[in-house]
Amino acid sequence: MHISEGILPSKILISGYVITGVTLWYSLRQLNRQSNPSEGIPQAALLTAAFFIASGIQIPIPPASVHFVLNGLLGAVLGWYGFPAIIVGLLFQAIMFGHGGLTTLGINAVIMGIPALIAGFLFHIRHQIKFPLRKSLSLQLFGFLAGIAGVGLSALLFFSIVITNLPSTLDQQLEKTAIYGLMFAHIPLILIEGFFTAMVVSFLQRVKPEILIN
Repeated sequence: MHISEGILPSKILISGYVITGVTLWYSLRQLNRQSNPSEGIPQAALLTAAFFIASGIQIPIPPASVHFVLNGLLGAVLGWYGFPAIIVGLLFQAIMFGHGGLTTLGINAVIMGIPALIAGFLFHIRHQIKFPLRKSLSLQLFGFLAGIAGVGLSALLFFSIVITNLPSTLDQQLEKTAIYGLMFAHIPLILIEGFFTAMVVSFLQRVKPEILIN
């Protein structure tokens, strides 16, 4: 779900860097307000590595193959650490794997990082919403919602940006058909990531609950 270089106009690329810069500044500001801002760095580093590796895990879903994103998981577990963690992961993916690029780093961070923050918010509000469920089931439910929200919103942003900014040199109808096919291929991935996030947060709650910053 990375936008490659050479597709988007410069105004979109610049806007991506502006939004990323403002969001990164605000995320770091929120972290600095915590009593111990460095407390979450170890788990942030661990999940950044998981996010970095996830792009290499391909899932064949006809008519294409998709890969894990895990931004919903990062948002749920890391909270405000999630956005800078995703930027670092995207930077290394661009340099080492050629996924995306340096000019598209800003817009890719917007596509994956902002949904991660929204996923973290959804996971956090489980403390405010009272359901007639056991604590473990409530945790799994909101973990599932965070997982599908992260990758689902990222997919929506990705396809919206790409399909509205296709270069005029390309066959518009052919490219749109391919994009729609890829869009439907991501529906199973959204559900898979929801279940995976629910399982991970449930496991962490049992073995090391202090990792769940939110």
